Amino acid sequence: MKKISIHLPELALIVGTRALLGAGVALLLTDKMERENRRLLGWTFALVGAVTTVPLAIELFAENRSHKVNKTQMED
Repeated sequence: MKKISIHLPELALIVGTRALLGAGVALLLTDKMERENRRLLGWTFALVGAVTTVPLAIELFAENRSHKVNKTQMED
């Protein structure tokens, strides 16, 4: 299993964006609100969640790769 080091604020930000994405999808699938409002909120939450998750994930994986490279270079 691959280990990734992450600080608590970064984790909270990633969890928040994923929760927003999930809330948007849930709103799109439910019938608890008026259709127009539900679709508007659902698509907004889903798109904002998806768009903000991608750069965070890229930054996280790029940061861990650079730490791995630096660690390997130091061991040589």
